[in-house]
Amino acid sequence: MNWRKVKDKLAARSMLLAIAFANSIAFLIALGLFMKSRPVLLQESILDLIFSSSWAPLRGEFGFFPFIVGTVEVTATAMVLTLPVCLLSAIYLSEYAHRHVREGVRLVVDIMAGIPSVIYGLWGILIVVPFVRNLGHALGHPTTGYSLLSGGIILGMMVSPIIISVSLEVLRSVPMEAREATLALGTTRWETVKHVVLRVARHGILSAIVLGFTRAFGETIAVLMIVGNVPQVPRSIFDPAYPLPALLANNYGEMMSIPMYESALLLSAFILLLVVSGFNLVAHITLLRTERG
Repeated sequence: MNWRKVKDKLAARSMLLAIAFANSIAFLIALGLFMKSRPVLLQESILDLIFSSSWAPLRGEFGFFPFIVGTVEVTATAMVLTLPVCLLSAIYLSEYAHRHVREGVRLVVDIMAGIPSVIYGLWGILIVVPFVRNLGHALGHPTTGYSLLSGGIILGMMVSPIIISVSLEVLRSVPMEAREATLALGTTRWETVKHVVLRVARHGILSAIVLGFTRAFGETIAVLMIVGNVPQVPRSIFDPAYPLPALLANNYGEMMSIPMYESALLLSAFILLLVVSGFNLVAHITLLRTERG
């Protein structure tokens, strides 16, 4: 009996060490990025780096403001274009669609989630960029098509499977008794969805939106292929942008002989990691609240 207790304690300690190791990886990554970015932080304040628009590595000027604005704007564009479609799709699949239709659409959504980002980027170059170019000329905004709007469209397509899948699971988790009790009072199905189902599932839907936002915020390959990669603050959705992930993918490993250049790029990676981690933490806390409710 004592030997069985010893084996049980050893197994518990081993699993605890495995969990500690897995959770320490994110901390070690953040610590490594911070240590590597310290030289540029010692040279200039973090506020000057974040709010400066001058990006000239040869002159030692590392202003992240255009890249931060580009990241936020391309992500916001994707979410504005995607959220109505995703939420309405999840509501239809949960409340109106036949079971066979729902399972078929879920299969397609899972396939979309597994498509490599470079395929989305190539599709964007072939289809989305010409469409945006023609649209810009038609609206009096001459553009090459490699723009904020193109990046937002592609990002929206990439995050839609996540938002639809999570929102659908949250909506399906609402007890059927709540729907039946409301319908028994004489309400329509849409009134039941609007006043009961969405109200109960609002925290989970918010988590789905936040998870989609973080996915879009850190996307790299597809964005850098079609967003233009011009280090300037976009003035319209037809202007090119330069998100932080694209900055890292395009420049790290090149011109590392420039003083502070590597440190500045790793600082951008550290900022990106903090933002994405913050949004993921918010989504996780919201999901926990939903489960307890």
